[in-house]
Amino acid sequence: MIIRSIELKNFRNYEELQLQLDHGTNILFGDNAQGKTNILESAYVSGTTKSHKGSRDKEMIRFGESESHIRTIVEKNGMEYQIDMHLKKNRSKGIAINRIPIKKASELFGILNIVFFSPEDLNIIKNGPSERRRFLDSEICQLDKIYLSDLTKYNKILNQRNKLLKDIAFHPDLEATLPVWDMQLVSYGRRIIKRRKQFVEELNEIIFDIHKKISGDREELLLKYEPSIDEAFFEDELNRAKDKDRRYCQTSVGPHRDDISFFIGDIDIRRFGSQGQQRTCALSLKLAEIDLVKRSIHDTPVLLLDDVLSELDSNRQNYLLNSIHNIQTVITCTGLDEFVKNRFQIDRVFQVVNGKVYEKTQM
Repeated sequence: MIIRSIELKNFRNYEELQLQLDHGTNILFGDNAQGKTNILESAYVSGTTKSHKGSRDKEMIRFGESESHIRTIVEKNGMEYQIDMHLKKNRSKGIAINRIPIKKASELFGILNIVFFSPEDLNIIKNGPSERRRFLDSEICQLDKIYLSDLTKYNKILNQRNKLLKDIAFHPDLEATLPVWDMQLVSYGRRIIKRRKQFVEELNEIIFDIHKKISGDREELLLKYEPSIDEAFFEDELNRAKDKDRRYCQTSVGPHRDDISFFIGDIDIRRFGSQGQQRTCALSLKLAEIDLVKRSIHDTPVLLLDDVLSELDSNRQNYLLNSIHNIQTVITCTGLDEFVKNRFQIDRVFQVVNGKVYEKTQM
């Protein structure tokens, strides 16, 4: 699986861009705030319909414009796919595959699988649980359309239930409708918990060996899924929490409060690990993600590395660079020194200057 080209119109700081990518390693270099990350973001949006930053559609449209276009050509299993994204300020985005509009975003998932690694991901271990839930959801959604559907429905029902809890304070008779939402919340919530548990188990099978190698055989990493409630007792716990939920006008139990922990031996790295250990765990997590996608789709994802190398020491840099052979990679950086120093294979180099991209001669 590779991205052959990306075309942008009025996306972020790009008025227009046509970029042809190599099937190997592509470097985008330049000073900060020139638009390197914006190119990676457009690729991520093409694969997932969402920004990796959590930005809304209107925030990705070039200042002063009312709409934006992204066109991505993907080659997969000998077939070519054209993905068109039409972002609009005041309406939902339009999506077309091979010029045929689609009604549901889920129809796009599976065409372009992307693993995105940014400096923010290095903090996924020590940040709050919402970051780790977002990691779970974004990765599983790319691999499992049923999970995407279940998660979308769960979140809608959760919002409806929370709104109802607020309304009950002023209209107590509405409480009679609460069991309708509870029944649906439990149904979809149980499926989400079950799939997340399976995903973490699959990750553990891969990440153990990766982390052991990165740490020089000194550490053994184990991920533990921490659901807010046991799926079998979701309904009972929801009923038990009703008084608390009414008091605070929000749902206090369910997979929207799940977390993952990372253990090296008996040490919880989230709380007691050094910064080096936390970063090694984050790197292991991303490399395990690549392998898991390979196993699931029997193909390689596209890897996007957003200025990550500058945040890693030389040992972790070398391990990462040596792990990404035979996979299309787009890397952003401020300079080429780290690649020259590592004698890393570079297939195409681009310099990004204020929303303009110039291909450079190989060094």
